[in-house]
Amino acid sequence: MLGLVGIALFSSSFPATKLALEGFGPWFIAFGRAVVAAALALVALRVRRARLPSRAHLARLLVVAGGVVVGFPVLSSLALQRTGSAHGAIVIALLPAATSIAAVLRAGERPGLVFWLAALAGVAVVTAFAVDQAGGTLSLADGYLLISIAVCGLGYAEGGALARELGAVETICWALVVSLPVTIPVALATLPDAAPGWRALVGFLYVGTSSMFLGFVFWYAGLARGGVARVGQLQLFQPLLTVGWSALVLGEGIGWTIFAAAAGVIASVAVTQRARIASAARLSV
Repeated sequence: MLGLVGIALFSSSFPATKLALEGFGPWFIAFGRAVVAAALALVALRVRRARLPSRAHLARLLVVAGGVVVGFPVLSSLALQRTGSAHGAIVIALLPAATSIAAVLRAGERPGLVFWLAALAGVAVVTAFAVDQAGGTLSLADGYLLISIAVCGLGYAEGGALARELGAVETICWALVVSLPVTIPVALATLPDAAPGWRALVGFLYVGTSSMFLGFVFWYAGLARGGVARVGQLQLFQPLLTVGWSALVLGEGIGWTIFAAAAGVIASVAVTQRARIASAARLSV
């Protein structure tokens, strides 16, 4: 249930970012939202009287921050400046597989051949969809999205594991706080010249509060309690929810190719998740 709440909050991130782009630049959205979330994080840490993280935890928090606080927001904002929210949702549908791969590598497990074949099949489906949508070539936006998948998967896996030790709230809060020396200067340097409209402001506040803070509180809590592989399967719902929000909020058209690509990616990710869990079970025996 914790994971489902997190996914529900994440599913509106792309449509909200598209709204924010109507009045803000991609760099301000990425770093400004982290500053907004860090303000909430400082309050939460104060209320919970959280202890300072150890040096070992600090190094891992930097990995989380690089993946989910800086890397993914920057790359996805740059991508959504060039493509639609629904299109981005299909490419990002590979995130569960990336999260699973990061968890496998981090845990030192040895996934079987089925896992890798299914993961490669998912990459092939998404690449074919992206090339078809771009008219025969892979667009720059798709490149941004694919890189964002890799860094976000690492941030998810590391954050889920770290939440077992620090707690879900402390993990995302400290990741946001340690990012402040970078996020504040960039946010100030990229402030918009003119006041944004209400749609852009609503979108920005959503990604700063729900996508960047509340969503991660629930998501990391779910990963810590249920495991990255098991709870990570809930990400399968995210692309479909995002496509729905894109049509409802932004009025984006939804063609049959989006549904075909979504079905292919979901099948691929489902197999990788099952293969990964089976591999882990065999190793534990």
